[in-house]
Amino acid sequence: MKRLLKQPNPILYLADHAVSYPTPSNISYMWNFGSLAAVCLIVQLITGIFLAMHYAANTEYAFASVEHIMRDVPYGWLLRYTHANGDSMFFIVVYAHVFRGLYYGSYRSPRVVVWLIGVGIMLAMMATAFLGYVLPWGQMSFWGATVITNLFSAFPYVGPTIVEWMWGGFSVDNATLNRFFSLHYLLPFVIAALTALHITALHQHGSSNPLGTISNTDKISFDPYFTAKDLFGTIVFVMFFSFWVYFAPNYLGHPDNYIEAEPMVTPAHIVPEWYFLCYYAILRAIPNKLLGVLALFASILVLALLPFITASTVQSSAFRPLYRICVWLFAVDWLILTWLGGCPVEDPYVTMAQIAGLLYFGFFLVLLPVLSRVEYWLIPVPKR
Repeated sequence: MKRLLKQPNPILYLADHAVSYPTPSNISYMWNFGSLAAVCLIVQLITGIFLAMHYAANTEYAFASVEHIMRDVPYGWLLRYTHANGDSMFFIVVYAHVFRGLYYGSYRSPRVVVWLIGVGIMLAMMATAFLGYVLPWGQMSFWGATVITNLFSAFPYVGPTIVEWMWGGFSVDNATLNRFFSLHYLLPFVIAALTALHITALHQHGSSNPLGTISNTDKISFDPYFTAKDLFGTIVFVMFFSFWVYFAPNYLGHPDNYIEAEPMVTPAHIVPEWYFLCYYAILRAIPNKLLGVLALFASILVLALLPFITASTVQSSAFRPLYRICVWLFAVDWLILTWLGGCPVEDPYVTMAQIAGLLYFGFFLVLLPVLSRVEYWLIPVPKR
C-alpha cells in the first residue's frame, strides 16, 4: 500500500510538463513552430481517419472513391482539401522549425537527442507524405510512385528485390496501392510516438533560447505566458491555413492528379510535391543513378551530423555574425534548389542544380566545421 502511494500521479506529471514547465522568459515567436507542428499532426490524424472511412484502396475504385468523397460525402470536400493542404502546412511549419534550430544552434549539446529524434520525425513525415501522394491514383500519383520506387533499383544486388517487395509484384499495381495505404495509415501514429519522445527529451534539459544559454533562474511557467503566445500563433496559422483550403485548394497540387492513372501514358514532366523539390533537384543533378540516390538520402541525413561536426564555443547565432550570414545564404540556396526541382531536366537548370547542390553539401560538410573552429579561436566566450 505504501509503495502504491509513493507512485507519482500521472495527471500531476502531465500538468508539470504541459502547464508549470519552466520556460526561458526570452524565447520569441520563432519557438511557436513546435506547437504548430503538433496542431498540424492532430489535424492530419483526424482528417485522415475520416477520409479512410470512405476511401477504397483498389486501383479500380481509388480515383472514383476520392471523387465520391469530394462530391457525395457531407463536407467531404472540406476533409479532403484540409488533409491535402495540411501536408504542405505541416512541412512549412517543420522546415521553419528546423531552420530555427539551425539558426540558434539548438542541435548542440545537451539537446543532441532532441535534434536526432527530430530528424527521425522529418524522415517519417517524408515517407508518409510520399505514400499519401500515391493514394488518389491520379496520373502524377502513379508515375511519381513508379519513378521514386525505381530509385531503389540502383542499389547493387538488393535493389531489384527491394523494388519488387515495395511493389508487391512486378509493377506499380493494386498490391502497391494496398501496401502504401496501410503504411500511410500507420506512420502518422509512429510520428505521434516520436513526437512524444521528442518532447520528453526536450523537457529533460529544457528549451533553448535566442541567447543560447542555460539558466535555471530566468525561467517562468509555461502557462499562462506561453500558452497565450502559442494560442495567438495558432490563430494566425489557422487563418493562413484556411486561405489555402478555401481560396486556393488546388494551387499546391499538380493538375495531372485530376486525371485517372494511365500506365500507358507518361506525363510530359514528372515532379513530386513542392516540399520534395529541393532533394529532387539534387537527385537529378547527378548523371549517375546510384550516386544520385545516395546524394538524395545524404541531403536529408546530413542534418543528423550537425551536433558532431561543429566545435564553436558559442551556440546561438546572436553572437556569431559570420554563421548568421551563412545560414541565411543556405536558406536562399535551399529555395533555389526547390525552384530548380520543378524545372525541366535540361541546361542551364541541370548545371545550376549541380552548383547549388555542391553549395548545399558544402555548407554542412565544409563551411560549418571550418567556421566553428575559426570561431573557437576568434570568440573565446564560455560555452554556458
